Amino acid sequence: MDAVRVALLREVLAGTQWPAATRRFAGGLRSSVAAHGGGLLLVGSEGYEPWHLAAHLVDEAAWSGTPELSPTLVRHAARPGDPAHLAVGLGRLEAARRGETLLVVTPEPVGAPLLERVHDARRAGATVLALDSGTAGNGDLHAMAHDALTVPGDTDLDLDTVQHLVSAAAGENAEPRPRGRRKFRDRLSRLADQLTAPPPARW
Repeated sequence: MDAVRVALLREVLAGTQWPAATRRFAGGLRSSVAAHGGGLLLVGSEGYEPWHLAAHLVDEAAWSGTPELSPTLVRHAARPGDPAHLAVGLGRLEAARRGETLLVVTPEPVGAPLLERVHDARRAGATVLALDSGTAGNGDLHAMAHDALTVPGDTDLDLDTVQHLVSAAAGENAEPRPRGRRKFRDRLSRLADQLTAPPPARW
């Protein structure tokens, strides 16, 4: 989904919670990976692989100049003969450490084997985020997550659409900070720009 379609989708959703909710969640994701220089692990449930979100995050990482957003896709059925970007298995979660971010995306309940690995990753210091469907019933996953975004079953949106909104928002430039008291160096730089600017043209 390109930027124009995302903009149109946000326009359609204006007045709902979704533009703000997806930006908030994406902001947390971006802040987490940027603060530690990357280390984003992306995993789905046994029956759902979020390869589409992985591809979008790779694109957003390139377009936004934020390489930290580029994820490692962790797969339940990875095989040694797979291409390198598809050959990372669940064992990678056991090696998760402080400073890494684990994003779990699923439309269905997460099984006990994955929950155990998510729990171990959190205990090791990884930041855990969850993006799921309201029909999944992932209370245990949410209890472990530092932040979660759920797509309720009674909405017209689906999980794939929300993933588009999240990935697009994650790649957007951060909102400008509120204007406040400028640091001395910032004020000095602005003054220098004003003094060295050419005089305005006279007509």
